[in-house]
Amino acid sequence: MADQENKPTEQQQKPQKQKQPKQPKNKEQKQKPKQAEDGKKATKLGIDTKKDENYSEWYSQVITKAEMISYHDVSGCYVLRPWSFFVWEQIQKFFDAEIKKLGVDNASFPMFVSSTVLEKEKDHIADFAPEVAWVTRAGKSELAEPIAIRPTSETVIYPYYAQWIQSKRDLPLRMNQWCNVVRWEFKHPTPFLRTREFLWQEGHTAWEKPEEAEKEVFDILDLYSKVYTDLLATPVVKGRKTEREKFAGAKFTTTVEAYVPVNGRAIQGGTSHHLGQNFSKMFNISFESTEGEGASRAFAWQNSWGLSTRTIGAMIMIHGDDKGLVMPPRVSKHQVVVLAVGITAKTSEEDKQKLTQKAAEIAAVLQRAGVRAHNDDRENYSPGWKFNHWEVKGVPIRMEIGPKDLEKDQVLAVLRYNGEKKAMPLASLAEDTKALMNEIHHAMYERVEKARDEHKKLCLDWNEFTNMLDQKCIVLSPFCGRPECEDKIKEESAREDACQPGQAAMGGKSLCIPSISPRNLFPRNASTRRVDRRPSPSPCLAGVIKNLILVHYCSLNRVNMNFECRDPFGCYFNLSILLQGNIPKCQSQVKLKIGEWVDLDALIPKNMSFFGQFELSSA
Repeated sequence: MADQENKPTEQQQKPQKQKQPKQPKNKEQKQKPKQAEDGKKATKLGIDTKKDENYSEWYSQVITKAEMISYHDVSGCYVLRPWSFFVWEQIQKFFDAEIKKLGVDNASFPMFVSSTVLEKEKDHIADFAPEVAWVTRAGKSELAEPIAIRPTSETVIYPYYAQWIQSKRDLPLRMNQWCNVVRWEFKHPTPFLRTREFLWQEGHTAWEKPEEAEKEVFDILDLYSKVYTDLLATPVVKGRKTEREKFAGAKFTTTVEAYVPVNGRAIQGGTSHHLGQNFSKMFNISFESTEGEGASRAFAWQNSWGLSTRTIGAMIMIHGDDKGLVMPPRVSKHQVVVLAVGITAKTSEEDKQKLTQKAAEIAAVLQRAGVRAHNDDRENYSPGWKFNHWEVKGVPIRMEIGPKDLEKDQVLAVLRYNGEKKAMPLASLAEDTKALMNEIHHAMYERVEKARDEHKKLCLDWNEFTNMLDQKCIVLSPFCGRPECEDKIKEESAREDACQPGQAAMGGKSLCIPSISPRNLFPRNASTRRVDRRPSPSPCLAGVIKNLILVHYCSLNRVNMNFECRDPFGCYFNLSILLQGNIPKCQSQVKLKIGEWVDLDALIPKNMSFFGQFELSSA
């Protein structure tokens, strides 16, 4: 699966100057409105750039005007304001509770790494080397040895694992820490997406057996998926990274990838790595595997997994619209904002008090029911200004209570994600609001899922590959998985001519090998079979076979596979397939012949996957 690589523009790193609304002295001051293209009045408080026309400028305006961040005087570092930090707190609350159910404990390790220890891990740290920040002075004195600020914590944590793990009774050892890391990013820092300092969690575990470790990798990946689907109302694709894209030093890396409709790109949402024994051998994390005279030591099997505040950036990009943020209800600091409206100069003081008191009562009722409701009773701002303010901040539901609503014992609810208005009776307001928030969550999820699925295309022809990327598609395309082929695909799919606004000049970048076979994307006269982890032999095809297109995800130049197939008359027969030599354009047609059955378990390496398309004749 591939998309076009994201290359932020310079506009994304420039702080946006924001004019705060002036406090009126005696009378409310109305801002001079300007006429928008749609004929509606616009103010400087709102977003004045359309998302589809200038995405980077739109993003910069949203994160500042919605009070998500403030720019720090050190480039690439940002202040997370309460409106955005609350989202991170909700993610932390959910994920922390789930990993504790699995038996993971929280801990805290130092942020500094000595150059000696870092050198021990030089192969792993190679990818981070340009981004490592070093402390070289204390006051005016030069340090005897430079000290690195962690870009990730393997080198900090694993020396202690080597001390703590001596026997298999010490296993599994499962720890997580919530912390900040520093990666001195030089490529156009972008808030939440590419920053020099960011918040994340990183889990590090050690196991006696590889199968135990591998199971945890996918358990954690499922939790990362739930962060997006259950909290952020965002569909993701789960899969395994290619050899080029996997974590340095990992045996394999799994990932969740989210689709961003506005630019047709994807964003990596979280990764879970199986490290094998690479780090345990490096740091001597071993244990007594047997007891008695013949006791021997074995190296532990390890995992690491991490999720960062990039999740917030993904949420903003995916759900935001031309009016500002669109907050998923389950992570919004205020799920409901209550406003008293319809108060004019002719409104009596008694009627005004009734409305404001009822608005406060409504907010209190919702709060007691567990809804994060806020009563905006500020008198120095007009209702129109408040509407615009909370619209930019993306509050899921705005509830208005006016004189007519008071008479009818109802409120008018305005939904942020689609602008729909509906009357809601006060008698059942708490329960109806909870149900409405669930409806909003699922509707937001389905809207993004629909956009993604409409742009998810299968490509078996290189001539169509770049056209699909230009159409903002996320492309499912088989290739051999070799790093050199991946580099060539990226190079040859890059755009040489000048780009149109919203298009990327960079070439296609692999996202992952999807965990779920894209069977429904193939033509009706084709059948697919996908193998990820030691399959069991089973009938895979019905029909008269013409040929087989086979692409393998490994660096082997010779692959011998056998299938059991069934013809239209119900007869079973065996097929032996031999693929060898280089694969032009990472795709090759091979002939089939009848051969002896060989168990696929014994034939296919555990770390290998293949993707086959079987063409059927019109018999």
